[in-house]
Amino acid sequence: MKTLVVAATKAELSFFYQHFNLPDSNFVESKNFDLLITGVGMVATAFALGKHLSPKYNLVVNFGIAGSFDQDIALGTVLNITEDTFAELGAENGDEFLTISDLGFGESYYTSATRSGVNLPIARGITVNCVTGSEKSIKNLIKRLNPTTESMEGAAVFYACKQLNIAGLQIRSISNYVEPRNKDNWKIGLAIKNLNDWAIAFIGEMN
Repeated sequence: MKTLVVAATKAELSFFYQHFNLPDSNFVESKNFDLLITGVGMVATAFALGKHLSPKYNLVVNFGIAGSFDQDIALGTVLNITEDTFAELGAENGDEFLTISDLGFGESYYTSATRSGVNLPIARGITVNCVTGSEKSIKNLIKRLNPTTESMEGAAVFYACKQLNIAGLQIRSISNYVEPRNKDNWKIGLAIKNLNDWAIAFIGEMN
C-alpha cells in the first residue's frame, strides 16, 4: 500500500520535487509514494484522480496553498483542513442558497481521515470555482458556511477518496487573506516554503 501525494501545480511542491529528486512529470511513481499534479480546479482534480486513484493507495494527501478568511491566522501558517464543502454546488432560491444535499442530489460536505501525527491547527475549508474577492461574497460565505480557508480543489479530493473508501488528508499553507483582490498583500513564496518543509518531513517520516 502506498501514499498518493496530490497537488494542483508543480510550483506548490517545488522544493518537494527537489528534495526527493523527482523527475519533472505530472505523475511520478517512486518506491514509497506516488505524486500526482492535477491542474487547477475541481474538474481537473477529479479527472486526474479518476485516471490515477486506485485501491493500491491507502492514503491520499492533498497539499496546496489557500486563502484565509481569518486574518488572525498569520500568512505562511500550515493548516490541517479536516472539513471541506463545495460552496457553490446547489441552487439559488431568491436570496436563499440550497445545497445539493437540500435538493436531494448528493453531498457537498466532506471530512478528512483522522490520522495521528498531523500536529497542525485544524481548520474548515470551502472549495470554489471562483476565488472570492468581493466584500459581499465574503460576508455571504462567512454567514452561510463560516469557513477558515478556501481552495479550488480540496473537496474534490475528499470526494474521490470517499468513493473508493481511501483515507484523505488536506494540508494547506496560507498565502493570502480572502479580501478584495490585492496581490501586493500575498506571500506565496513563504506559504510554499512552509508547505514544502512540512510535506517533506511528513512524507519522509512515513517512509
